[in-house]
Amino acid sequence: MKTWDAIIVGGGLIGMSLALSLRRHGAQVLVVERGEPGREASYAAAGMIADLDPHTPEVLRPLAVASARLYPEFVHELQDESGADVDLRDQGTIFFPDPNVHLAAVAISLSDGAQLKKLEPCLNYAGLSVLLYERSVDPRALMAAALKAAKHRGIEVASGSAVTGLITESGSAAGVRTAKTEYRAPVVVNCAGAWAGQVGPQAPARPVKGQMLALIAPRRDLLRHVVRAPEVYLVPRSDGRILVGSTLEDAGFDKRVDAGVIQRLHQAAANLVPDLGQARMLEAWAGLRPGTPDELPLLGRGPYDGYFIAGGHYRNGILLAPVTALLMTEVIRGLPPELDLSAFAPSRFKKDL
Repeated sequence: MKTWDAIIVGGGLIGMSLALSLRRHGAQVLVVERGEPGREASYAAAGMIADLDPHTPEVLRPLAVASARLYPEFVHELQDESGADVDLRDQGTIFFPDPNVHLAAVAISLSDGAQLKKLEPCLNYAGLSVLLYERSVDPRALMAAALKAAKHRGIEVASGSAVTGLITESGSAAGVRTAKTEYRAPVVVNCAGAWAGQVGPQAPARPVKGQMLALIAPRRDLLRHVVRAPEVYLVPRSDGRILVGSTLEDAGFDKRVDAGVIQRLHQAAANLVPDLGQARMLEAWAGLRPGTPDELPLLGRGPYDGYFIAGGHYRNGILLAPVTALLMTEVIRGLPPELDLSAFAPSRFKKDL
């Protein structure tokens, strides 16, 4: 039976980024994905690299800031290997905060309405606004680039294979089993997103549904900045699409799209940018974010030697992919991670084995 140095369970951006990082250090890596790689949360995401979001839990902020700093080089490597453009944009974010939200010192107040109009003439908003120097990326293009880079580096992918459990021997991970076969490796990393709890212990992830839509702007330069308001966010793409999101729903693994919800999101977008009222809808979809009981990621060793968990990124999977790959590679190689991961230890959710 063929064996690998490491098996990554889950072929989303988190799993594939970690696979690429481990491969860079010489490991033979197999990615096992229940469906089509990159077609779950990574495919559904808006792509905001929102490291300055005031709603980010304080304990998570060092990882968010570090990951955002890694992004340009992360993207450069993927684009260089794949030959693909992932639409990394750095125009920034116009943020309309709730009155009681504490803003970071780096936020630039746009207290003068004329300043806001100069930045985005199409916006119709009279409240407090600030400018945040954040980036955005097209997650679908980023995922496609990661898959091409993985193929180029010799990473193997077994798709259409839902992992039904870990294989352990003498208290150590030895591989994974699916309904049809087994795969063997001394290192297994659970990156299965909303399905992580079905793979192994100490991974209490749950699906949190988010519905979104994409509009075709009446002109390509209608909106330059990401816009985040309390009721909706808008993410422009360089090809003229504008993504509108998103809901937060406890709906299990239901990914059906509700026409009424999509209509309300479209209306909220039009309230901010009147020109979007008549914009043609290109697509509507729903994705499943991997949430945890405390809404913090799961990063670290599991209860067996050789078993690791990198998941539960909730709304920050795209943002945290580069730093997750870096830190988990260090943990898996037995090195001390550059940043403190103790708050994200999977053992905080102890469970009988």
